[in-house]
Amino acid sequence: MSKIKYIVILLICYGLYKGYVAFTNFEIGVADRVTQLEEASDFERQGEVIALMMYLGDPPQLNEHLLVKSKSKCLEMKQIAEETSFAYYECAIVDANLKGGKITSINEELEVLQ
Repeated sequence: MSKIKYIVILLICYGLYKGYVAFTNFEIGVADRVTQLEEASDFERQGEVIALMMYLGDPPQLNEHLLVKSKSKCLEMKQIAEETSFAYYECAIVDANLKGGKITSINEELEVLQ
């Protein structure tokens, strides 16, 4: 009888574990799916993001901007760009309009990252 109890307890624990994994994967999957749908659609939103910006001319004028996922990645890309170009580059947290995972326009520069 005790062997059957152990097997039942193990099956219950396994069922609880599989339920927990399925629940957490579902939450992660839904968040990823929402992000994919926003990027695929023509939905434009506004938010604070990290951007690598390139300035050209005298006085410097914003010429291009690129959405970057992290501060460290932005600073790394800035260093590479400055070594290979004569333009002025800046990493900053900006308030921007986003569409399809890209920056369409920058509304305001909030903080320059160093």
